[in-house]
Amino acid sequence: MNQINTTEDSLRAEIEALKRQMAEQSKVLAAHERRASRPSTGALVFLALLLAALIAGGFFAGYLPRHRRVEALAAESQATSESLPVVTVVKVARSAARSELVLPGNIQALTEAPVLARASGYLKQRNVDIGDRVTEGQVLALIEAPELERQIQQAQSALDQANSAAQQAEAALKQGQTNEELARVTAERWRNLVGKGAVSRQENDVYQAQWVAQQANVEALGKAIAAARSNAGAAQANLERLNTLKDYLTVRAPFAGVITLRNVDVGALITEGGTLLFRVAQAGRLRTYVNVPQSDAASVRLGQQATITVADLPGLKFPGTVTRTSNSLDPATRTLLTEVQLVNPDARLAPGMYAQVDLSVVRSQPSLTIKGDTLVVRADGPQVAVVDAGGKVHYARIQLGRDFGDHLEVLEGLEEGQQVVVNPSDLVREGARVKPVFIENTAAGSKK
Repeated sequence: MNQINTTEDSLRAEIEALKRQMAEQSKVLAAHERRASRPSTGALVFLALLLAALIAGGFFAGYLPRHRRVEALAAESQATSESLPVVTVVKVARSAARSELVLPGNIQALTEAPVLARASGYLKQRNVDIGDRVTEGQVLALIEAPELERQIQQAQSALDQANSAAQQAEAALKQGQTNEELARVTAERWRNLVGKGAVSRQENDVYQAQWVAQQANVEALGKAIAAARSNAGAAQANLERLNTLKDYLTVRAPFAGVITLRNVDVGALITEGGTLLFRVAQAGRLRTYVNVPQSDAASVRLGQQATITVADLPGLKFPGTVTRTSNSLDPATRTLLTEVQLVNPDARLAPGMYAQVDLSVVRSQPSLTIKGDTLVVRADGPQVAVVDAGGKVHYARIQLGRDFGDHLEVLEGLEEGQQVVVNPSDLVREGARVKPVFIENTAAGSKK
């Protein structure tokens, strides 16, 4: 508008200058007429035509084109001021109440155990190898330990000696009890004789003391029997221990499963408790652990159904069940450790596979979502341009939740149904009026 006003002022100035020039020419003509005593009619007509031609030429050459340009600029300026910028908007929508949570996990055997030797020796025989299926108690290998046989014989001899010592102690006790009884009868007889004055007190005291000594001897023999029996019991326990170790020379499967590791071969030196022979795993039932984010932790329940997929087995889905959770979040990752079990009757899945676990999560309060290209990040935080019913723009500060790639979760700052601008340009300013064009917000009902 300022440009148009400046153009009109310049045109007015040129017209005024043209009028002054014509006025000066008129004065010149008048002076010329005064000098001429009798001007001719032809000259006057010529001067009049010349003056009219000058005025018409000035009008068509200067004022008329400039006036047309001024009118065109004014019309263009008015059209620009009256038109509104067209912007693309989407409505803030809620995600579906039932969504799927896809998490990575590693498949593990439900039960897996290493098989180690409990007896030292050399591997005499190996009956299984990796991949073999075994039953509970099946013989996996045999260990040869000749020194253990000698230890068993030595322990048996020690047990026999301990039993003989116990029997000798029992015989000595019986003899001591007999001597004690004889000493008692003799002491009682001499006590009666002393009362009648038939023998001296000195002789009676001797027999009374012998009775007391025999009683003490019987007591000592009883304790000797207890000690001999204890020695026999210790020898018996040692013999049983060695026999148990002898049983460990036969290595058996702790449960039914698959041999996943074989670490030794025939002739290898086996050290008690230090040599890993085999590893057995149950592959009929598997489990996988997943870390559920804090935002979905409250939705995970025991007995909840899950679906396990493996990239190496396209088109196959394996049903699983949530069997347990840690009931606490890991402070480092803010995730809930969850165990999902699944059956594997046909052994298509193997322990150690990488899998994707789909947990069907039901949200009590579905979250609001917006398109990712509606976000404007400024110094005072993330914002979006909201267009009201009258087409006026207002920038609203929001609090973001999870990032789903092309869509974002909004925790605070927006309401369902509000219109937000997609890719706002410099024309979309605070308080500006725009013309919105709607597109669909595909975040609603999307999988997460």
